[in-house]
Amino acid sequence: MSRLLRASAIMAAGTMVSRVTGFIRTMVLAYAIGTAFLGDAYNAAYAIPYSILDLLLLGVLSSVVVPMIVRAQQQDPDGGRAYEQRLLTFATIVLIVVAALAVLAAPLLIDLYTDWDRGERKFEVAVRLAQFILPQLAFFGIGAVAGAILNTRDRFAAPMWAPVVNNLVVICVLIAYAIVVTDGSDLNSVSNGELALLGLGTTAGIVAQATVLVIALKRAGFRFVARFDLRNARLGEMARAGVWTIGYVVVTQLGFMLTTNLSSAAGDAVAGHGISPYTLAFQLFQLPYGVVGVSVITAMLPRMSRAVAEGRFAEVRTEFGSGVRLIGAVMVPVSLLLMVLGPAITVPLYGHGANTVANAIYIGNVLQVYGLALVPFAVFQMLLRVFYSFGDTRTPVFVGAGTTAVNAALMVLFYSLLPARYAVMGLALAYAIAYGLGAIAAWMLASRRVGGLGGWQIGMAMTKMYLAALPTAALALASVWAVQEVFGGLGFLNSMIILTVGGGLGMLLYLWIAHRVRIPEVSSVVGMVAGRVRR
Repeated sequence: MSRLLRASAIMAAGTMVSRVTGFIRTMVLAYAIGTAFLGDAYNAAYAIPYSILDLLLLGVLSSVVVPMIVRAQQQDPDGGRAYEQRLLTFATIVLIVVAALAVLAAPLLIDLYTDWDRGERKFEVAVRLAQFILPQLAFFGIGAVAGAILNTRDRFAAPMWAPVVNNLVVICVLIAYAIVVTDGSDLNSVSNGELALLGLGTTAGIVAQATVLVIALKRAGFRFVARFDLRNARLGEMARAGVWTIGYVVVTQLGFMLTTNLSSAAGDAVAGHGISPYTLAFQLFQLPYGVVGVSVITAMLPRMSRAVAEGRFAEVRTEFGSGVRLIGAVMVPVSLLLMVLGPAITVPLYGHGANTVANAIYIGNVLQVYGLALVPFAVFQMLLRVFYSFGDTRTPVFVGAGTTAVNAALMVLFYSLLPARYAVMGLALAYAIAYGLGAIAAWMLASRRVGGLGGWQIGMAMTKMYLAALPTAALALASVWAVQEVFGGLGFLNSMIILTVGGGLGMLLYLWIAHRVRIPEVSSVVGMVAGRVRR
């Protein structure tokens, strides 16, 4: 137990520091290059290697590769060492080839992911940045496989802390860029050398991250020997096990490709209203789920899986209901605060340097719309785990495909109806509606699977949480109105006042009301935090 707690503490600390340094990185990025044309070109180029990695590797890493490594360690006479070496050899060869082909195909890839015309300056800059950034495919993939092997050996520190090294390297590069370049956001004056600093500096972060993981793997006793007898790498078994996971990744990536095309077109029409605000607002929107939702799901899934294996469906309903209520106790007030305080959150983060306060406010406007999606998205992810607890990876693909199709249709509809300055906000609204409908469909299917999910009890509990959070939203709205009436627009100081009153005091008000009306999940969270503080 002490070993598990120690590992959990290491992972939690690494995840928190990684997220903090990641946000500092995005802040420095906005400061250095802004969120207009150069920012859009960088974010388009930066997104492509992660999309390719999702398709090739990351989608099946945790669901397929890790279990196969564990099985080889348990069943092979050498404890799986040869299998690990074959896997790393195969990944290295494939990813080096893919990285080289991607660099050559950079113009085609930028053409696929954006709506920009070949020959225009933004397209040329994005292609050049992609050529500098795409080589990181090989290093990121090798590091991911190394991290998977480390996890199977109960070595959790390096995989959790390596991204921090990546963030620190890129932060230093971006600061250097901001110092060296006079007008870092000027798309027309930026030189190839300055683009190399941005692009190769970003790749250097991934190289540093992979190096940390490879060194940690060596210290864990792993000795790499290139093995080309790939017939024994069980690639066919891996493909069969991961086919539905890969299908889900393909569907989501097609949706992402449409998103980048539409947002890039919007950014062409109105500078600062394109890919960059969508990307930065989405990162902020994902933070509450990443901190709270993922932790709850990680703890919930093994218990639900054991209950399913033993036919105890009532326990599945209990686990699911408690998980939804626990997530809702945090997500409900946070979603309302995002809808009210979006610009006040983004101005202190992104309203500096090469990025204007007006563009930072627009990021906040997109974040406000994303606030609508927070609870439906979290419930949707919880529902997928019900299927996974049955070992069913097929149903989530169909549910995800339907959700993505609805999202795509709504994105095209809103993009065609709304003025360009509201287009990216429309994309966020399409995302919220699609995941709301997806959660309803997934709920109906999962409820049939386990004989009901306790919808009435969960609905009553969530209603109680929303009622408890309404005074918080009202206080936040009043603080926005009062500060703007007394002090004027949303500068840094005014935003901090709003966040202190509307966000800080508002959350305290929610906790007090929730305690008074006896919402047990909030009391549990408060008790847990108070216990840790007392220690």
